[in-house]
Amino acid sequence: MDVQKGAGILSIILGLIFIIFPMFSASLVSLIVGLSLLFFGISSAYMGFNMRNQMSTYSTASIIIGIIAIIFGFLFIFYIDALSFLVGLQFYIVGFIMIVFGITGLLSLMTRFSKFTSLLVLIMGILAIALGALALNQPIYIAIIIGIVLVIEGIAMILE
Repeated sequence: MDVQKGAGILSIILGLIFIIFPMFSASLVSLIVGLSLLFFGISSAYMGFNMRNQMSTYSTASIIIGIIAIIFGFLFIFYIDALSFLVGLQFYIVGFIMIVFGITGLLSLMTRFSKFTSLLVLIMGILAIALGALALNQPIYIAIIIGIVLVIEGIAMILE
């Protein structure tokens, strides 16, 4: 099985788990968001390294976003108690990362299907920021948003 298709299947499975089993506490939110950002960061950096000869701007942005996402992922994983009061801000952080990733995907020389998935990630990032502003006391939505994005990215990885 191709590595990209395997990553796509894993992304879909993780996305469905996030959608079906939403979180119940701020600690769990921090852990799941940290793992999601870590997975997103690793896949983004990996994709950037693979595409560095084809599209230098997009690959550089993907690598930078991946590194930032990995750093935030480790922060959310290992400093759960310190970050539990930032549950509302996790929407903003994840939303900002998704918006930047979506914009760089739209500006790159990718296929039409990849541009469509980049547009969906951009829309989900805007939605994450809107939910952060409207639902600071409801961290359950972050898992649903990340789950939807993981499913979208997984489908894109399988179909490409």
